[in-house]
Amino acid sequence: MPRCIKVAAAQVGAVHRTSSRLETLQRMIQLLDEAIAQNVQLVVYPETTFTTFFPRHLIRSPEDLDVFFESGEDITANSSVKPLFQRAKSGKVDLYVGYAERCADGRGYNSSIYYSGSLDRILSKYRKVHLPGTVEPFADPHAINQLEKRYFSPGNLGFKAFRIPCLVPDKVTRGGKTAFQGDEDEEDTLGKGDPIAGMLICNDRRWPEAWRVYGLQGVELVLCGYNTPAYAPDLYGQKERNGGTSTSTMTREEMEADAYHHHRLVMEANSYMNSCFSISASRAGLDDGTYALIGGSSIVSPRGRTIAQAKGTGDELVVAQIDLDDCKGGKETMFNFGAHRRVDTYGLIASQTGVVEPPLIDTTTR
Repeated sequence: MPRCIKVAAAQVGAVHRTSSRLETLQRMIQLLDEAIAQNVQLVVYPETTFTTFFPRHLIRSPEDLDVFFESGEDITANSSVKPLFQRAKSGKVDLYVGYAERCADGRGYNSSIYYSGSLDRILSKYRKVHLPGTVEPFADPHAINQLEKRYFSPGNLGFKAFRIPCLVPDKVTRGGKTAFQGDEDEEDTLGKGDPIAGMLICNDRRWPEAWRVYGLQGVELVLCGYNTPAYAPDLYGQKERNGGTSTSTMTREEMEADAYHHHRLVMEANSYMNSCFSISASRAGLDDGTYALIGGSSIVSPRGRTIAQAKGTGDELVVAQIDLDDCKGGKETMFNFGAHRRVDTYGLIASQTGVVEPPLIDTTTR
């Protein structure tokens, strides 16, 4: 039996610093209603979906900062966001939602949860590992800042894949009519159970190590929300070419094109190299009339092909029907890890953080 599910990326357009939580939540619910009308089973929302991307601002007041965070182990019960999860429950739709998490010990995390509408509970939580940017803002008052290192701690939950029940009928289970009892050859059950998913957030998608850890757990579906600036020369190590004394060879338009190109590149390449589907959902558009975010929300196949993609930078639902059995080809051939991986040669990956160059060659001796 094919393991088909209907999925969607819910792209959210501009959300300003002055936008109310209720206004943004209503827009999210409208996208969810569209998904329910199309019989979508899983909707992926962007990074820090409920608010503007506040890490671009220097916020010194703890009270002003806390309004962007959600507290509590189970945020689905929080009055500020509960209506979204109630609608998902009534429509039996699963959600990936990114948000700023405030823990009881005061630490902040850039987090996401996977919520099952059918079971009415959170199945998994993820905290962003690769935090970009700086702790202090750039000296240039006009620079685009990225202060995640100031407001968030690095994620401490690792890259833990998880099963998604209630999406695919007639899958292999332990017990029941289609049971794996333990006496069959376990290799015959691979790729026949509940879908295996993993979560990433924004910058994590650029790091192949994260994808590989999921790939080694048999991941079939990687879910990723992101907020990526279209133009941020200080963050990207570039300066605008238009006038001044800059030696950059890139214009603003070229930087924006690069930002989108790099997003699509990492989603397609890593989906291919781990033979999995991926769904990426963007916060897009022009926040506060000045801060441009790329769109490009998409669904990518295990062959590294973008099969559905947002057309603009506003609120938009990107929908596709996918068959998880399409993951099998790559997992059994080109990327059959059990047959081809050589872990004895990969030691540097887990033992070294920064770059250590090889020594220079002395050209004065023979």
